[in-house]
Amino acid sequence: MEQHTVSSYEQELKSLDAKIAHMGGLCEQLLSEAIEALEKNAPELAEDVISRDKNIDQLEKEIEELAVLMIARRQPVALDLRQIITAIRIAGDLERIGDLGKNISKRTLAIAGEPQPKRAMLGLKHMGLQALQQLKDVLDAYATRDAEKTKRVWMDDYEIDAMYNSLFRELLTYMMEDPRSITLSTHLLFGAKNIERIGDHVTNIAEMTFFMITGETLVEGRPKSDTTSLLSPAEATGDSDDNG
Repeated sequence: MEQHTVSSYEQELKSLDAKIAHMGGLCEQLLSEAIEALEKNAPELAEDVISRDKNIDQLEKEIEELAVLMIARRQPVALDLRQIITAIRIAGDLERIGDLGKNISKRTLAIAGEPQPKRAMLGLKHMGLQALQQLKDVLDAYATRDAEKTKRVWMDDYEIDAMYNSLFRELLTYMMEDPRSITLSTHLLFGAKNIERIGDHVTNIAEMTFFMITGETLVEGRPKSDTTSLLSPAEATGDSDDNG
């Protein structure tokens, strides 16, 4: 009976990992298609992305229910407890990533048919692909229990922030030069902010995965370089006195 119980417990832990992998895979697909819909100005694809977010929400509920049941039934300690708690928290971050991907597609619908600024769209695409790659990397690190890889993902968050800062300045300049572009540029800025927030949630997953694997927290200062809230209008557009 004891061997059966242990075997059943191990199966539950594997099931938890499988659900996280499935949920992560759905997030990857949703984000990839949200970026594609925005880049190609494809409202039908954007609608499809929005409709599939509910599948991610459902998996979060299933993960939470299984994790709570395991804690109540198994009373786990040490690594097992860390794995179960981490799964709950990662599911929460993945659910938010799904919501943010859905929000990107809502922006796509809002600007459907509008002429798009090529440089800004290229910047958005690069930001989105960087966030997607980091999401893939952190999910792979979780699946393989690779602490060093989680740390690299955690450190790389600054790259998305740097892209966001650059895009923020470009779109702000675009709005100032042509007031007719304000509505379009505002939607693109919100889309870019959604991608930047996805990067933050990926960083959260990396932190939690590192703790799950090692039992230690990442002690260095969290990498963060979104400076747009600190800029004056002149600094944002590159018109400060320092630029001559």
